[in-house]
Amino acid sequence: MSVGIFDSGLGGLTVWDAVTRRLPDLAVTYYGDNANAPYGTRTSEDVHRLTRRAVEAMWDGGCDLVVLACNTASAAALRRMQEDGVPEGKRVLGVFVPLIEAMTERNWGDNSPPREVAVNQVALFATPATVASRAFQRELAFRAIGVDVEAQACGGVVDAIEDGDMILAEALVRSHVDALKRKMPTPNAAILGCTHYPLVQDAFQAALGADVKVFSQADIVAESLADYLSRRPAMAAGGTSRMLTTGDPEKVSARATQFLRRGITFQAA
Repeated sequence: MSVGIFDSGLGGLTVWDAVTRRLPDLAVTYYGDNANAPYGTRTSEDVHRLTRRAVEAMWDGGCDLVVLACNTASAAALRRMQEDGVPEGKRVLGVFVPLIEAMTERNWGDNSPPREVAVNQVALFATPATVASRAFQRELAFRAIGVDVEAQACGGVVDAIEDGDMILAEALVRSHVDALKRKMPTPNAAILGCTHYPLVQDAFQAALGADVKVFSQADIVAESLADYLSRRPAMAAGGTSRMLTTGDPEKVSARATQFLRRGITFQAA
């Protein structure tokens, strides 16, 4: 048994890296659906179909708990999968809730009624599919009141990062922040709603200004997962760590190594 981390491509490696640093003894299976990436411009129905197929493969492969380290999948597929019913003994979690819990200063798993919080102007940067889903706003409304959210679809950023063109990625970040600021001139918090974006977090922070608190997911999700497993230790017992991809393992390994700047070896899923 191992804990599964799923993403459509390489972005979830930022979460995988944070989780394996936070929980070095945990067996983790990373599953990248690189053959079908990116998800961010697909329809919600397509994202749901691909995500369900991947998660079911991970469950069948011994991952009782799967974390969707993909905001697009979390936005378009998670709630529907949970409503359709999850097999006994299996769990699937997303990445929005830990981020919102951190932003609203709640303890992990605190499901008390929504209340006023310190932030009231929030900029959300995400893929077009995540923005269109309004999943972040829906989850936030369960936990906070009086918060204005302005979303900016950041087309092109994921592709540039996956291609290793960080100069283009940072230029696109500046352009998207400028567009957001025309709609919300003075946000007091910003959400990086894509697991690729930690790699350009400094560019977001520089464009937004030092007075805007930027929330990025990798370390937050890792800390939330550590708390979750501390209360469900059976889900963290035993297993073997693996790196799986639906794409070409050699090509994905080379790109992942460039992405994290250390050797990563994938096998065919």
